[in-house]
Amino acid sequence: MKNFNEKVQNYLNHLCLTIPTRLVGTDGNRAATQFVADKFRALGWEVETPEFDCMNWTNDGADLKVTERSFPINPGPYSRGFAGAGELVIIRTVADLKNTDIRDKIVLLIGEIAREQLMPKNFVFYNPEHHRDIIRLLEAGAPQAIMSATGRDPQLAGGVYPFPLLEDGDFDIPYVFMKDVEGEPLTALAGQTAELTIRATRNQARGCNINAFKGDPAKPRIAVTAHIDAKMGTPGAIDNATGVITLILLAELLKDYPDDGKRIELTVLNGEDYYAAPGEMLYFAANEGRWSNIHRAINIDGVGYFQGETSYSTYNLSDSQNEFVNECFAKFPGLKRGAEWYQSDHGMFIQQGCPTMAITSGIFLTDLTVYVTHTPKDHPRIVDVSKVTETATALAELITRL
Repeated sequence: MKNFNEKVQNYLNHLCLTIPTRLVGTDGNRAATQFVADKFRALGWEVETPEFDCMNWTNDGADLKVTERSFPINPGPYSRGFAGAGELVIIRTVADLKNTDIRDKIVLLIGEIAREQLMPKNFVFYNPEHHRDIIRLLEAGAPQAIMSATGRDPQLAGGVYPFPLLEDGDFDIPYVFMKDVEGEPLTALAGQTAELTIRATRNQARGCNINAFKGDPAKPRIAVTAHIDAKMGTPGAIDNATGVITLILLAELLKDYPDDGKRIELTVLNGEDYYAAPGEMLYFAANEGRWSNIHRAINIDGVGYFQGETSYSTYNLSDSQNEFVNECFAKFPGLKRGAEWYQSDHGMFIQQGCPTMAITSGIFLTDLTVYVTHTPKDHPRIVDVSKVTETATALAELITRL
C-alpha cells in the first residue's frame, strides 16, 4: 500500500495547499471539484457534476469605535457591507431581546444569548426553535447592525475562537463578532454612539456536486459520500479532504467491480460547511422517492488523524448486518466501532431510514472539533496517510461483499 500512501499525500497537498481554499463559491472550490471529477473519469467511472447557485463572499475587515476607542472586530461570514453609527444597546438574554427597543440601534449580543452558534434561518436539517426565535426577534427589531461577543462552541462551530454567532447569507442585517473577553468592556458603554464599518461584498457564484457511478441503475444502491468544501481560513485536511481522498482511492480499488453487482455511487457533496448546504439540498431533491433502494449509505468525514483509531458507527442496521460489518472490519486493526454521532451528511440518510454507516477519527468529536476543525490547525501535517489508505481498503472489501 506504499503507492496508495504516496497518492494520499499528493492528493492532500493538492487539495489543501496548492488550492488555497475550498470554500463554496470560490475559484478554489471549483478547482477542487474539477480535480476530483477528473480522477473519477480517468478511473473509468461514469461522472456527473450537477450544479447549484451559491454565494461568493469577500471581505477586507471591519472597524468599531465607541467614544473614540477602537475595539477589535471581525466581519461576520456572509454579512453585508455597512458604514454607519448608532446607539449601542447590550442584549444578554432572549428576554432582553423581547423587551428592548433595538430599531436603528447597533446591538451587542453577549452572555447567555451568545453561547451557541445560531443555525442559518433556512437550514432544514437541524434548526431548533430557540434559534429561530432569536432570528425572528432580531429581524423584527430591525437594528442597523448586530455585534456578538462569543467564546467557543465546538459542537456547532468547531474549534474557532471566537465563533461567529451568525453565518448566514440569507440574513440581511449587517453583522460582526469578537471575543467574549473583548466584548465585556463594551457593556459599560451602553447608550454611547458606536461607529461601525464592515468592508464586505456578496457575489453570486456556482458550485457543483460530483456523482460517480458504476453498475446497473435498477440495482440496489451503495451510496458513499464525503463533503469537499471547507470553511474559510482553514486548509480543511481532516475536514474533509481525507474523506474525498478516500472516495478517490475507492474509485481505484473498485474500478473492476462487476457489472452484475449492486449499483455503486460515489458522491462528493459540496456545502456541508456552508450556510445553505446547497449540495446536500441538491442531493436530497434528486433522491426524492428513491431512498428505499439504498442498500447501504456510508459517509466519510474526519478520517486520518494521526492520533487514535479510525471509528465506524452504524444506524438503522439489523443485528445480522452489524455482525457482518464487524466481521469485515475485524482484519483492519486501525478500525474500531465507536459512538454514534450525527453532525455530518450521514444524518440525511438516517432520517430517511436508510441502513447507514459513518466513518471518522475516534477523537473527532472530543478533540478535533474542539481545537482543530474550521481552524488553520486542520493542516495536512496532522494526517496519518496510512489510516486513509486503511479506511479505503476496508470499505472496498465491505462494499465488494455486500
